[in-house]
Amino acid sequence: MRDDTRRWIEADKKHCWHPFTPQDAWVAGEPLVLVRGQGAWLWDSEGRRYLDGNSSIWTNIHGHHHPALDAAITRQLDEVAHTSYLGFANPRASELAERLCALFPAGTLERVFFSDDGSTAIECAMKMAIQYRQQTGEPERTGFIAFDQAYHGDTMGAASLGGVSRFHERFRGHGVPVTFVSGMEALRQLPAEAVRGTAAVVIEPLIQGVNEMTPWPAGMLRELRAWCDAHGVHLILDEVMTGFGRTGKMFACQHEEVTPDFLCVAKGLTGGYMPMAATFTSAAVYDAFRGADERAFYYGHSYTANPLGCAVALASLDVFESEKTLHHLQPKIALMGELLAELEATHPRVRAVRQCGFVAGIEVEGVTGAAVCLAARQHGLLTRPIRNTIVLMPPLCTTEEELRLAVHALDLAARE
Repeated sequence: MRDDTRRWIEADKKHCWHPFTPQDAWVAGEPLVLVRGQGAWLWDSEGRRYLDGNSSIWTNIHGHHHPALDAAITRQLDEVAHTSYLGFANPRASELAERLCALFPAGTLERVFFSDDGSTAIECAMKMAIQYRQQTGEPERTGFIAFDQAYHGDTMGAASLGGVSRFHERFRGHGVPVTFVSGMEALRQLPAEAVRGTAAVVIEPLIQGVNEMTPWPAGMLRELRAWCDAHGVHLILDEVMTGFGRTGKMFACQHEEVTPDFLCVAKGLTGGYMPMAATFTSAAVYDAFRGADERAFYYGHSYTANPLGCAVALASLDVFESEKTLHHLQPKIALMGELLAELEATHPRVRAVRQCGFVAGIEVEGVTGAAVCLAARQHGLLTRPIRNTIVLMPPLCTTEEELRLAVHALDLAARE
């Protein structure tokens, strides 16, 4: 081990606290120190190369060290790194908001509220939904409906919507009132009184991520939109994971031609370069916050609409167009399906495969997901499990050859 690697690891174990990580096991292990990236690949401090099999926790879209994204940040640094968005505007935020709203049908999602990450994007939508009801004569609508095994973030409000007990149970009762349902049938059976007290329904469209990559039934999102319309309930879509091409379209809701009342994005918004999020909503919602000062939405963050984040997000949208990312993604989605179907059919430890676009979960049995991911490093693949389900969600720039390498690495790792 190189001296600098040893020094970084020692400092980490002495002072750092890692997310979603049992600390005793972390301190007892030998972590990788990641120092460089190029395309779909990452290098550690010892010079070893790995395919980024989960896009650096679902964030990276076009690959690491992309020249267009690097250049956008450099250009913005030549002007200014950050200015306040509280009482001021900045050019990149104006341009980005205009570009993002243009991705949706005219007259639908016309307003963008910028924040910092997926949890805060959800918090914004929740607070907007509640304040909207207060200011439109329905103050009794204070509750939310979410789905079993959902995950929408870890701030207190977003955690209230979480249905995964490991992450959220100890904080239950400290957030907002939430009713959990398993699906559309359970939703339809809710008492009328509970529905009348609901401000919004929140869902991850097409697929639940932390629920071991479990897809929803086809057509379910369209049914949910109709139910919300029939009962005067707002629909909040959490596209933090599914947004920006992951499912094969720019947004998952486009597969079923559904437009929500609120749409939350983060992770891939900046191509995986900068922490930034956005909450979209309609003119009808926005107009309810106009008028007297007390009707304003008093919520925000110091780095809201950070110019560096906005600049690289604009560059990411440009790359989608110049590289025809979604067009070139379609055959890779098909290949992923073929490779994983073969793995499921032939591997003795693969119990099930679940796929939605360029997102997949490979459930294993007879071995832990953590053990498989650890073994996969020896075959040049980095990823993380959700329980015993291995996540495969590489950057959209991943080539067919690299995709074959990733699946082969999982094959070998699970056998070992």
